[in-house]
Amino acid sequence: MSDLSTANPSRAKGFDVQAIRRDFPILSQEVNGKPLVYLDNGASAQKPQAVLDAMDRYYREMHSNVHRGAHTLGDRATTAFEGARETVRRFLNAGSTREIIWTRGTTEAINVVANGLAPRLKEGDEILVSHMEHHANIVPWQMIAERTGAKVIPIQVTPEGELDLDSFNSLLNERTRILALAHVSNVLGTVNPVAPLIEQAKKFGVLTLLDAAQAVPHFQPNMQELGCDFYTFSSHKLFGPTGIGVLYGRAELLEEMPPYQGGGEMIERVSFERTTWNVLPYKFEAGTPAIAEAVGLGAAIDYLNALDRPAMEAAEMALLERANELVPSVPGLKILGNAARKVPVLSFTLEGLHPSDLGTLLDQQGIAIRTGHHCAMPLMDFYGVPGTARASFAFYNTLDEVDQLFAGLQKIQRLFT
Repeated sequence: MSDLSTANPSRAKGFDVQAIRRDFPILSQEVNGKPLVYLDNGASAQKPQAVLDAMDRYYREMHSNVHRGAHTLGDRATTAFEGARETVRRFLNAGSTREIIWTRGTTEAINVVANGLAPRLKEGDEILVSHMEHHANIVPWQMIAERTGAKVIPIQVTPEGELDLDSFNSLLNERTRILALAHVSNVLGTVNPVAPLIEQAKKFGVLTLLDAAQAVPHFQPNMQELGCDFYTFSSHKLFGPTGIGVLYGRAELLEEMPPYQGGGEMIERVSFERTTWNVLPYKFEAGTPAIAEAVGLGAAIDYLNALDRPAMEAAEMALLERANELVPSVPGLKILGNAARKVPVLSFTLEGLHPSDLGTLLDQQGIAIRTGHHCAMPLMDFYGVPGTARASFAFYNTLDEVDQLFAGLQKIQRLFT
């Protein structure tokens, strides 16, 4: 597994970003009379033509329900649907497609795990999360804790935006049952040192879950190396469609967990006396699945696999470096978090302006960013701010777009502060 913190920026020189941009139709438009500068990739990334074509082809040539259709279209749909599952398995280097569960996204995946592990918890047990988690990796655990009498314990972060390892070491103990961490912070871009933390947690018999929604768009993970029990991500941040995500779980744990929902597909046999569950992965996939979306996600991963990944990562690192170089050019601009290892994300405030006003003013210049608390209120409280503006970059962004962002900020700073 690689990440942007170790990418060699010199590799970016051979990365043809203009050719890449032509693969993304939406990037060629104007917004408010200005060429679109899309810097909201952390919320949802854009889709290459290959994804749009794959989903269109599914609906035009093979749409049918999967698995039980005794006809040609059903066979085609099932082949494409299960082929996408195999694509995800290879992407994660998981041991089996039995360990790849389709969900609606990262949020549902974490809820599946939290509900499935609830029978293991009792009063006094502890669930460790961090102060930098997205609400999706806090609230489900709080709900389960309320049901079981367990406690959710936050791991502190440092002012630089890194996990406080002393805090982690002091909190990990024989009462710890679950460790749930972001692989990458959606606010700070921090790449957490998850592998050694997982290894340490295993010594206490702790089950581990990683929220990888912000990780997989930037580097490819390896389940065999990470050693986590559960790994979750959303398609729409990985340049695929909305409405679908992935839960990887170790097969032996998924076998033990109760189903999350009941209905068709997830059953083996139903009678009024007793119902038995289907085999993995279908045990956790009640009802008609998001078939076209699965096909689209598979196409997104195929698209990424066709790129020079080290060069792509280097190009993203070059974007982050240019942004960091330009920060001093805007008086009153303050960056939250300066971790040594991070993906190209900048969360910031500008003295004298509310983040939402900042977002509106940038939008008037054709620049799309995200504003607010980013579903990370505890982290906002830690930094003492109600919210931030966030620019999150992808490999199809250019150095010129970074320059346009800071030119826009300079203009706003002169006019409004």
